[in-house]
Amino acid sequence: MGKKPLIVVNFKTYTEGTGENAVRMAKYCEEVSRDSGVDIIACPQTPDIYRVASAVKIPVFAQHIDGVGAGSYTGHITADSIKAAGAGGALINHSERRLVLADIDSALQAAKRSGLTAIICTNNIAVTKAAAVLAPGFVAIEPPELIGSGIPVSKADPDIVRDSVAAVKKIAPDVEVLCGAGISRGEDVAAALELGTAGVLLASGVIKAKDPRAALLDLVKNV
Repeated sequence: MGKKPLIVVNFKTYTEGTGENAVRMAKYCEEVSRDSGVDIIACPQTPDIYRVASAVKIPVFAQHIDGVGAGSYTGHITADSIKAAGAGGALINHSERRLVLADIDSALQAAKRSGLTAIICTNNIAVTKAAAVLAPGFVAIEPPELIGSGIPVSKADPDIVRDSVAAVKKIAPDVEVLCGAGISRGEDVAAALELGTAGVLLASGVIKAKDPRAALLDLVKNV
């Protein structure tokens, strides 16, 4: 990761099964990343992290972590466990796994203690500002009403992206901003970059495509 455009692909639970679907999707991501020079992060389900991380060289992130360590925490996902499985980071506070601010902070601190990169997802500028104060690696702005809609936030509400970037850079210049919700085409990625983001976070635009590899190629064609 670095100054190259970044594409984060959230597999959600679309690739559930034996793990082969997740590995196949991750290999598409790896191939397109290698050939295009665009950084791509794969975010499989937690049970697939080890299998995926063992099969590809691109970064693999968890879809969620909890801010707890070893102890009496049945059903929780610890930062150390996903790191041991091969993950290099995690999404925190995705709109489908929303947390209160205290839990966001504890999850982020757990990620930092484990040496993981965190992407905190936000749904508006106020939450984006709060996330920036916590100083994660990335903040991803995703208005929930646009997720899976096919209508990119960069077109539906470019001001929320532009203002989020400005707010984050004012609070924490080193924190990068990603744009999510409705991203599915290369022109959406290019628009997000023009608005000042470091890249995009998406799921269904690639994962549910008839040809995921072709969808990934389309995403990187303009960058």
